[in-house]
Amino acid sequence: MIKPFILIVEDDEAIKNLIATTLETQHYHFHTAGNGSQAILEAVSHNPDIVILDLGLPDIDGIDIIKKIRSWSMIPIIVVSARSTDQDKIDALDAGADDYLTKPFSVEELLASLRVAIRRIHYSTIENTQQNALFTNGELTIDYAGGCAYVNEKELHLTPIEYKLLVLLSKNIGKVLTHNYITKEIWGNSWENNVASLRVFMATLRKKIESDHHQKYIQTHIGVGYRMLKN
Repeated sequence: MIKPFILIVEDDEAIKNLIATTLETQHYHFHTAGNGSQAILEAVSHNPDIVILDLGLPDIDGIDIIKKIRSWSMIPIIVVSARSTDQDKIDALDAGADDYLTKPFSVEELLASLRVAIRRIHYSTIENTQQNALFTNGELTIDYAGGCAYVNEKELHLTPIEYKLLVLLSKNIGKVLTHNYITKEIWGNSWENNVASLRVFMATLRKKIESDHHQKYIQTHIGVGYRMLKN
């Protein structure tokens, strides 16, 4: 697989150099931007495959940059920020970020997030080029056209809500989806604050797709949301 082109948006020179050195040692191609205006210009003119974005920039807040990029592109955006509250993470993820690393972060964390982003690019490419409506992840298979799902070739007996949740997670594999985003997608605005019900449905879904199997498909991000893992 061709190494993706990455845009680093960071105004702290030490952190920017750390990220750049990490990418260089892994043979990634990258550009850097030190403020929001430059970041938007770079994103428009060079069309990067992945963006690594600091939120605390001197001219434009990182949340606004995420929204601007999302207005024309669905490229993976990995946030790296000193803002560490759950609400900060939720705001960034709801704006369209794919992942959120809190400073200080390790090189291993950054590389792991990049691998997840690259897998998302790979899955998106397959989805755009294949004509069939099958999704496969480990022992899990979803037949979008048929409206059914299987684990190890055995059909799952899912409720309509469980199936909708499974499809939503599968179409965003590797991406953290917030409680607010999921409830709006599944039930609409009237359900946006009903996180307790979401947890119940997610628990029953997880039991059905993970019971008696060694593979884990759904990861809980406490206070934030859920992510489907690649198996």
